[in-house]
Amino acid sequence: MIRDITLGQYYQKDSLIHRLDPRTKLVGTLAYLVSLFIFTRPLVFALAAVFLILVLILSRVPFSYMLKGLKPILFILIFTLIINMLFTRGTVIFSWWKLNITIEGLKQAGSMGIRLVLLILGSNLMTLTTTPTRLTNAMEHLMRPLKLLRVPVHEIAMMMSIALRFIPILLEETDRIMKAQLARGADFESGNAIKKAKSFVPVLVPLFISAFRRANDLAMAMEARCYHGGKGRTQYKPLKYKGRDFAAYTVLILYIAAVVVLGKLC
Repeated sequence: MIRDITLGQYYQKDSLIHRLDPRTKLVGTLAYLVSLFIFTRPLVFALAAVFLILVLILSRVPFSYMLKGLKPILFILIFTLIINMLFTRGTVIFSWWKLNITIEGLKQAGSMGIRLVLLILGSNLMTLTTTPTRLTNAMEHLMRPLKLLRVPVHEIAMMMSIALRFIPILLEETDRIMKAQLARGADFESGNAIKKAKSFVPVLVPLFISAFRRANDLAMAMEARCYHGGKGRTQYKPLKYKGRDFAAYTVLILYIAAVVVLGKLC
């Protein structure tokens, strides 16, 4: 399960999506996620799925690798579907005890499930095709207007970048600790939910200690290199828009326009 988490990991490949400016990918991802919540029409979801599949093909990231990222949220997805099916009022089609399944509940559950799947896949695709450093630079560039309000833009972007970098590191650390505990006779599978939760205590304690140790080492390393925030700092590879980025923005605008048209007409 730990190895199935792909958020924050970078999949190195020479593709058109990888070569796009990170600002283009960040804006495109945000626009795509917003489009999933504008309308609830089936044709809109179909268009969003086709659009995501085309981008995935251009990124050359294996589809099986993308689907692997859905495994960690499978429980949340199923739980969300059940809640929407059982607690949405409407025309009852099945009733048992105090639980009722309605037509409106099934529609709501299907809509929410599709949204969650497309949302996770779209977010993962951005992190898989963009290095944390370039993603940090993109966030800092896009948030520059907030500097007028004295918002510490560079520090916020740096914190988000460090968080993304630490995700795969902590996952590897968790996997290593779990293997060590299994070698000592630990059991993470048997028993009820409470017993399984208690069995993870020997994993969480050393994981927290390791995380704090890494954070302290990182702080000391940044201090030793005289890091004092973003004032006066330059970039080794400045971000520059190219022709493919303007083409990507054009496709994105056409996609949003198609979503709006389908949402209003259908």
